[in-house]
Amino acid sequence: MKQKLQKLGLLCVGASLGVAVSLSFNAVADKDANPNPLPIDELRAFSTVFGLIKQNYVEPVEDKKLISEAIKGMVSGLDPHSTYLDAKDFKDLQETTQGEFGGLGLEVNMEDGLVRIVSPIEDTPADKAGIKAGDYIVKIDDTQVQGMSLTDAVNKMRGKAGSSVTLTILRKGEAKPLVLTLKRAVIQVQSVKFKLAEPDYGYIRVTQFQERTTETLAKAIETLYKDNKTPLKGIVLDLRNDPGGLLNSAVGVSAAFLPKGSLVVYTEGRTADAKIRLTADRENYLRPGNKGDYLASLPKDIKNVPLVVLVNGGSASASEIVAGALQDHKRALVVGTQSFGKGSVQTILPIDAKSAVKLTTARYYTPNGRSIQAKGITPDIEVEEATLNGREDNGLRVREADLEHHLNNPSDKGGKSDASKPRSVIRPKAAPKVDASEPDSDSPRELVSKKDYQLQQAFSVLKVQQLLQQKDQPKSEPAAKPKAAK
Repeated sequence: MKQKLQKLGLLCVGASLGVAVSLSFNAVADKDANPNPLPIDELRAFSTVFGLIKQNYVEPVEDKKLISEAIKGMVSGLDPHSTYLDAKDFKDLQETTQGEFGGLGLEVNMEDGLVRIVSPIEDTPADKAGIKAGDYIVKIDDTQVQGMSLTDAVNKMRGKAGSSVTLTILRKGEAKPLVLTLKRAVIQVQSVKFKLAEPDYGYIRVTQFQERTTETLAKAIETLYKDNKTPLKGIVLDLRNDPGGLLNSAVGVSAAFLPKGSLVVYTEGRTADAKIRLTADRENYLRPGNKGDYLASLPKDIKNVPLVVLVNGGSASASEIVAGALQDHKRALVVGTQSFGKGSVQTILPIDAKSAVKLTTARYYTPNGRSIQAKGITPDIEVEEATLNGREDNGLRVREADLEHHLNNPSDKGGKSDASKPRSVIRPKAAPKVDASEPDSDSPRELVSKKDYQLQQAFSVLKVQQLLQQKDQPKSEPAAKPKAAK
């Protein structure tokens, strides 16, 4: 299985190709010869158009540029997550999965010719400038975005750390465009953050699934138990606005809480290589070259401690794999709002040493056979985010189903459907009141805030879950009284 994974280079990408794309692995170099005959007439038409451009276009065009643009068009027309990676894009991709890259810290996609923000990444220039999910970028410096490719827009936002870029943004509810000047930085994404929220209750946030996420999560769990000095009574695993990342890291995070050998995810595609089953076993989550098991030294009761997984519309791909696996095994309650709905797997297929194509090669399924493609994970308990104006405006959220050329869900053709509804719904009427001594900041960078309505509700659910679990535990028989000596 390990050799198969290394050959495949399967990966779960984030919500989009953008300033921060969450995926990686090198992949298949050799494939069996394609038995399908080449479309001669279509290739002849391509050759004719190529010649007409070379001969008649108003300015000379390099052959390399024409071929490159043709490849981009051929791949990008398939689905929102397949794309051609030239030398620069390929290098950026590899840097991103290692947790460090240059830019503003944005997850973006293209919609109606504009760059739409899927999510700002925490602790980055974009996050600190107040850019929000659902914002549209209409101008980068003095250049209109309309007519640009997504890759060109992303490259224009990148630049040397410390240099500035000005974004003109359209935001729902704002009468005029917002003009924000941001200073580029080397983005070092801390994929796991944690805190002892209160005695006996831990909080763990996964912002992206990177190469070292599983081992970092293991250290976080060990630290929480050490700081608490006694076994924890519950943990909230926060996957909100996590755009995804590496498949093996998603398996590792799931394996931390599931029994060994439990099915985490399986994939179905056209080729034999694209059909795999990944279980909570070390060979499916250890990084190549690592002999030790990051999860081997975790406290034994981590497999049973009450667990709540928090998701929202920004939770995509690898996040949905984790939430779906823990939900299907009834290991955790999923709380929050419907997730993004990206249920496809991409493989990096090298063209040469410097370029590759990122191609959608399979759909993934949760242990119970659910495809979440264009649907998302339905929370067990729906908790909408509270804002100063009341409930969150989900119209600002872009999901997989909103993307052009998105793959259909197999359940739409008679397969298994994830059409379940939440067991209960919690709708806040207004933002929760907090104590005056609470910091005035409403920033998501504050890990455990009393102003975070969804998180506070998650802890309430967790405590009820812990009490019910405690109640269901069999009571030990009282010790027999010693008989009096005769």
